[in-house]
Amino acid sequence: MLAELSSALIVEVERAAELLKAKQRICLLTGAGISAESGIPTFRDKQTGLWENYRAEDLATPDAFARDPKLVWSWYQWRRQLVASKKPNPAHTALAQWQYHSQSTNQQLTLITQNVDDLHEQAGSTVTHLHGNLWRNRCSRCETPYQNQNSSKSAYDSEDSIDFDEALITCQHCDGYIRPDIVWFGESLPAQAWQIAEDAAADCEVFISIGTSSLVYPAAGLAQSAKHNGAKIIEINPYPTPNTLVDITLAAKAGVILPALIKTMGIL
Repeated sequence: MLAELSSALIVEVERAAELLKAKQRICLLTGAGISAESGIPTFRDKQTGLWENYRAEDLATPDAFARDPKLVWSWYQWRRQLVASKKPNPAHTALAQWQYHSQSTNQQLTLITQNVDDLHEQAGSTVTHLHGNLWRNRCSRCETPYQNQNSSKSAYDSEDSIDFDEALITCQHCDGYIRPDIVWFGESLPAQAWQIAEDAAADCEVFISIGTSSLVYPAAGLAQSAKHNGAKIIEINPYPTPNTLVDITLAAKAGVILPALIKTMGIL
């Protein structure tokens, strides 16, 4: 596995492994890059098909939903179709194996994600979602969670049986329109999830940023908090950011680096 890496990168992986083996409290933050390796488009990618004339940023807003709820709901049903068949990649699997292994050691791993897919859960990880969950819905008016088998992936054994009906659904409590339980542009992060992330970052000994820029908030804020409290910062990204906070840069895809890293740590 290490043979796939350059000699310089092998040295950095070994440095990271030695550091991680000596520490107990690890906070990991994953972003769009790790899901992109499973084929899930990022918001930076150009829209395709019927949606090629729309910008994702113009659809994922409260104003867009208030203006045209049918348009936004249809787009999310389309996104759900794109994501439904996607599976965890080696990076997700490695994180799940590491988290499972930590249960029998003194290490405490807190996994936070900016992604709205459930690939971490599919791999077997326990994860806190900062931006919501693509497979959950709630009322746009009273915010009551909405469970309906037509829009909840967890209600099925396979993606083939999911109904991606684009018809709007109304809340049984207040008749408001049901929307995806996702943090849209202009909305606050869920308080409980953010508190978990802040606490883990402030208390960790190593903060690992995976597949996300450590210069963009909220990731940048969490990394800064960790650094301020004495943690070492590791970035795993094929396109590393010029961040002076970072102590170790692993410039390759997470699906390559993470399996190599946990093997070097003796977990596999």
